Amino acid sequence: MYTVYTTKTFDREISKLPVDYQEQIQNIFVQLKNNPYVGDQLQYQHLREKRLREKRIYYLVYDKLNLVLVVAISGKKDQQATISHIIRYFDEYRQYAEELFRNG
Repeated sequence: MYTVYTTKTFDREISKLPVDYQEQIQNIFVQLKNNPYVGDQLQYQHLREKRLREKRIYYLVYDKLNLVLVVAISGKKDQQATISHIIRYFDEYRQYAEELFRNG
């Protein structure tokens, strides 16, 4: 079983969404705990997305840490910019995930 964490940026973004979206996102987190590879693979094996209506939730899977880090949500038109941003900050996300893992 994996532990699912989110970034502060992701938390801010979902707080702006309607309650029904937020509930569906919580259901996605339950899925990710059991199978982090449930979403579509993007350019890298550990970079994935899960669709939620017209939105996409982006997350990184760290198998060695048994950890999923949910990093972003966007619409289809912002998809490539969001993916590029995530790829650019891979190292920072990895450090953040390791810190979360250490602090339990």
